[in-house]
Amino acid sequence: MFSSCRLARDVIVAAFCLVASAAGADEPPPVWAYPVAPPDYAPPKDDGSVRHVPGSSRGYTLTEIRDLFVARDWFPDAHPPMPAVVAQGRHPDTRPCGVCHRPEGVGGPENASLAGLPADYMLRQIDDFRSGARSTGVKERAHVFRMVAALRNLSEQEIAEAVAYYAALKLPPRITVVETDTVPASDVPSWYYTPKKDGAPEPLGGRIIEVPDDEENFVNRDFHVTFTAYVPRGSIALGETIAKDGLDARIPACVACHGEGLKGIGDIPPLAGRSPSYLVRQLYEFKHGLRDGPMAAPMRVTTEEMSLPEMVALAAYAASLKP
Repeated sequence: MFSSCRLARDVIVAAFCLVASAAGADEPPPVWAYPVAPPDYAPPKDDGSVRHVPGSSRGYTLTEIRDLFVARDWFPDAHPPMPAVVAQGRHPDTRPCGVCHRPEGVGGPENASLAGLPADYMLRQIDDFRSGARSTGVKERAHVFRMVAALRNLSEQEIAEAVAYYAALKLPPRITVVETDTVPASDVPSWYYTPKKDGAPEPLGGRIIEVPDDEENFVNRDFHVTFTAYVPRGSIALGETIAKDGLDARIPACVACHGEGLKGIGDIPPLAGRSPSYLVRQLYEFKHGLRDGPMAAPMRVTTEEMSLPEMVALAAYAASLKP
């Protein structure tokens, strides 16, 4: 049994490495990992009705949910009291953390899940964003720059309160990883994917397509919403090899720094159960110097020989693990 499994794994690795050999250091960002709202996208109009999500007694209109200066809190008993910086923004350009990252810290495929990240790690990332050492591979992703503007307006006390709050939370399991050759054709209404109404399939290719299982309540910012991440066949097995053993002396084993089960060690962040789209973006950005803070050097070395298919595989495996 062991030898047959090892042989199957080696065949998968060889197939992925054939693709890897064609990858160059000047590769453009994988556009599928950086969904951008179309310039002509018009969001649905608010009909004035009060929206609800299962299990909550609260109700908000679509206009209230879209207010980027107030973090709508459907489940206040599901987390400690939010610091003001998480709950409420300041006009004109200081949006609260909880709008995008949610009061529960789960975020979405379009941004980071902050729940359970080490406090020292988050502080480093805030410093890197504020200094310009950390950016994004696709400049059209305007929400990244809105966040940077907000971070630069925060006091050190506000930053400390937000970091302590999110570090104390736990990330719930919320991603199902599905290996497949085809995926429902998708639209990008606003920084995320959703299947088109006709449901016609299309080849997945080397992409990861991550969609909310309940789009309406994802739009409502309900943290209970789960996601399905479609990944290429063989991704999880190859990702497990990279994570546990490294690959071809090019890529060191991820567990050496990120710990068994990729659950993090000290101020090295956990990867398990986090958005694979997000993880691919980070791997690409480390490789291409878009994450260049004081602690970025080891990841730059790790990723400089990593191909995009290998990034996809590692992200798929990490997302398949329990947080």
